[in-house]
Amino acid sequence: MPDNVRDVAPGLWIWRVDYPDWHPEAGWPRAVTSTCIAAGGEVAVIDPMKPMEETAEVWERLDARRPTIAVILKPDHVRDVDLFVDRYGARAYGPSLFWRNNIPKAELEGIEPGAELPGGFRALYDGRGRNETPLWAPEQRALIFADALTEREGVLRVWGTPWHEERVLPALRGLLELPFEHVIVSHGEPVHDRAAFERALELPPWTG
Repeated sequence: MPDNVRDVAPGLWIWRVDYPDWHPEAGWPRAVTSTCIAAGGEVAVIDPMKPMEETAEVWERLDARRPTIAVILKPDHVRDVDLFVDRYGARAYGPSLFWRNNIPKAELEGIEPGAELPGGFRALYDGRGRNETPLWAPEQRALIFADALTEREGVLRVWGTPWHEERVLPALRGLLELPFEHVIVSHGEPVHDRAAFERALELPPWTG
């Protein structure tokens, strides 16, 4: 069972869930991360997954401070966004395009790199060509990623693409201009610091 709930910074916490359709050939660990951030009068859930039945704390926290927006960072991270939109009446944001067998029922407002969302969150560009828009949360000085980075064997790594040197590294190095302190990723150990991000940019990409 994953480490279910973790506070990262004031107004920023995560929960982890075993992905229901996971299989050993998936290429990533079974537990995946969802994020909740309160900022600028808004409460955002990012790539939210339904908590496990035994994790009442997640629902208790969310019910006490109800999400006002739900954000999907990547087309294949639809997850349980419809559940959160229905339960809390949250406005939904995400990509403009989805896989045809994984389309949310909720009407999403499209986000592109550079867009500012309610609460002061800003969508970023990761250079990977996977339609991912990581988020910058300035109040918490945090970057939240879907799949651009991942943790393996205790080390934060950039997830590999054929254009790693050409597109990805310049885009991610550009994020160093932001004064972030926390980095959250979906797959592997979820919480990292700025030093781990900087080190990841110097390491070979993860292609396993």
